Amino acid sequence: MNKDMSSEHFYPVGALADFLPQIGRVIELDGRQVAVFRTSDGRVFAALNRNPHPKGGPLAEGIVSGHYLYDPLYDWKIDLTTGLVQAPDTGQVSMFPVKVEDGQVWIAAATLQQA
Repeated sequence: MNKDMSSEHFYPVGALADFLPQIGRVIELDGRQVAVFRTSDGRVFAALNRNPHPKGGPLAEGIVSGHYLYDPLYDWKIDLTTGLVQAPDTGQVSMFPVKVEDGQVWIAAATLQQA
């Protein structure tokens, strides 16, 4: 855990094995839907399950390739490391700190209150 994460309050959301590579899974946390993605290289990312497109839409059903998520409704390419929508589209997805310890996935919930 790095220094930036040490002040965050993390909640356990499941075993790493519960999150299949390249398939999104929705977790209810602090009254919000969070989309959790595990990439093919084993990294785990968490985002608010809402597309920044004006019409919205879920992200958990998107397709993961590398560290990018391809939105299921608008085919936007979203960088899971930053949450930034790639050109020519614009926008940003709310991303949350994630850590994996002893095979358990944890998501910082303090940030969820601000999303």
